[in-house]
Amino acid sequence: MSLKRSLSPVLETAHASKKLKLLSDYSTISPFPDFARPTAEEALEVHSILSKHHPDTKSSRPTKPRDSDNSARTCGQTFNVVDSLIGTILSQNTSGKNSTRAKASLDRVFGRHNFAAIVDAPLDAVIDAIRSGGLANKKAATIQSLLRSIHEKHGSYSLQHLSASDAAGPSVTDDEIMRELCSYKGVGPKTASCVLLFCIGRDSFAVDTHVFRLSKSLGWVPPSADRVLAQAHLDLRIPPELKYGLHILMVRHGRTCKPCSGKTSTEECPLKAYIKTRKV
Repeated sequence: MSLKRSLSPVLETAHASKKLKLLSDYSTISPFPDFARPTAEEALEVHSILSKHHPDTKSSRPTKPRDSDNSARTCGQTFNVVDSLIGTILSQNTSGKNSTRAKASLDRVFGRHNFAAIVDAPLDAVIDAIRSGGLANKKAATIQSLLRSIHEKHGSYSLQHLSASDAAGPSVTDDEIMRELCSYKGVGPKTASCVLLFCIGRDSFAVDTHVFRLSKSLGWVPPSADRVLAQAHLDLRIPPELKYGLHILMVRHGRTCKPCSGKTSTEECPLKAYIKTRKV
């Protein structure tokens, strides 16, 4: 056995511990406690600006996610929690078109929600099924490892207990859900937040590349913030009722606005105008 391979379980355990410590440290206190932005007013202003600029974007939360939704296309918005995790993993570092195609292929090859078939298949077969999504080798290994870990912990390929509720309300807290999801290899705070927001229907503010870039331009996070700490900060600063819609709108704007992505364009950006008036 190589030294690299023999150390890998230790490194994985250390990484998982680091993720869980971060969640614990910043569940109620921002990593930037003296940074008082965004205010609730600023968050509402940006939500209003982007809503007007993207009137075709549905920024209100659906009543209930449909189990038929392609979880890669919908940022994990589907009824099944494990399926949501897989779809969100497939959507990492690629376009929506590619991840949607990869998830559809995975379902076609192994059957929708047939997680046992994915685990039992040779790794190469899973890689081939999701190749169109990019980073197929890494994502296939992550998906198989995730499913094995879930089965080892719960005795089945299910995490539906995380979305359970009764007359008194949800059975599991947001913090408990985040800790459970982030305990799995390959699942970070952003992926877990997407599942919490889009699948389980809780108020969580996921920070992807687009949201992070716009948040830095708006002056909502310190210049030294990385994406993980930015999410920890913004999740505490953004009003709960705005988290779903603001995430949707910022992702849409980040994907489509050429000036905000640094591309040469004569297109006018309402956020750029807003930033000038606020003197960010």
